[in-house]
Amino acid sequence: MDLICFTHLRWNFVFQRPQHLLTRFARKRRVFYVEEPVFNATQNDYTIQRVPDHPNVFIVVPHLKNDLQEFERNLILKSLIDLLIINENIGSYFTWYYSPMSLSWSDHLNPEMIVYDCMDELSAFKFAPADLKSIEKKLMCLADVVFTGGRSLYEAKKSMHPSIFCFPSSIDKEHFSQARTISQEPEDQEEIPHPRLGFFGVIDERLDILLVNKLSVLRPDWHIVLIGPVVKIDPATLPHRENIHYLGAKDYKVLPAYLSGWDIAILPFAKNESTQFISPTKTPEYMAGGKPVISTSIADVVNPYGINGLVEIADSAEEFISAAEALLTEDLIEKRIQKADLFLANISWDQTYKEMADVLDEILKRKTISVTLKKIQHV
Repeated sequence: MDLICFTHLRWNFVFQRPQHLLTRFARKRRVFYVEEPVFNATQNDYTIQRVPDHPNVFIVVPHLKNDLQEFERNLILKSLIDLLIINENIGSYFTWYYSPMSLSWSDHLNPEMIVYDCMDELSAFKFAPADLKSIEKKLMCLADVVFTGGRSLYEAKKSMHPSIFCFPSSIDKEHFSQARTISQEPEDQEEIPHPRLGFFGVIDERLDILLVNKLSVLRPDWHIVLIGPVVKIDPATLPHRENIHYLGAKDYKVLPAYLSGWDIAILPFAKNESTQFISPTKTPEYMAGGKPVISTSIADVVNPYGINGLVEIADSAEEFISAAEALLTEDLIEKRIQKADLFLANISWDQTYKEMADVLDEILKRKTISVTLKKIQHV
């Protein structure tokens, strides 16, 4: 079966959970990655583009006129999805949702199975649509299976669906372990003095900019490297000091090269509604790169990483400094790395994909048996 994914995330924005999973599902089927519409067209249509490194993945972007009412927009989007199915000769397929909001223009479809991969509590994010929670409830009712992107999210959602499974953020160990052996510094990082505390990821309302600022003030001899796009917040509100370095968004392929040059990797997340259920993929990525990690007390970082002594937990600038000073002078680096490697030994996106695929196979088998029994009873 083909897979049609409906998502709020642009494929070429940040390489994360959807890309890791769907490129693996694309090994055996075509994957149509349908992004949110862009309102820049003189004629309502869609574009489709094959992902260069993954020939079975197609990025589909609806392009709509800017002056449409909501009901008009949804009707047009439904017709464009129908057109996509006809043009690409999509026969048997299942749908995969990251964005509940997409249900408003895809609920007319007749897939073999509906999957909701709930990677975040989107309703808690900045600028979330007011009706997101109610539409998510509808999606939960329609979905055959629900996956969650972390333990705390699973605990919050487990009573909402009979077939819900927790699949926390995983790791591409081979990719990030390159950081242990790379010696060539990226040009925009090589002149930054040590010690360096680094972060890569989206810079938005989830980042504790007050913590970052105070840390830079209290330790002006330390340098903080922040890599990633700035979204949903005004860049002017970010702290700008000589020892804070914003290097912008970077391709996933080069992240290990930046990671290799850090002394400590950090997760300076704010403690607010938007971070209550996050499960940062970068936690195991930092560890695979052989770096010590300091994080604020995000639930899915504290458990399992903090309680197992794999990540230092600190919520204030003073606590960050104390933890960093200890890590910068540690004499048991190899022991820490061995402990991290042991923890990550059986964790990978390949394993997560395999376990998810097994769940889907079992659900499809049950649905097939159910349909067959109904036909027999009808006869």
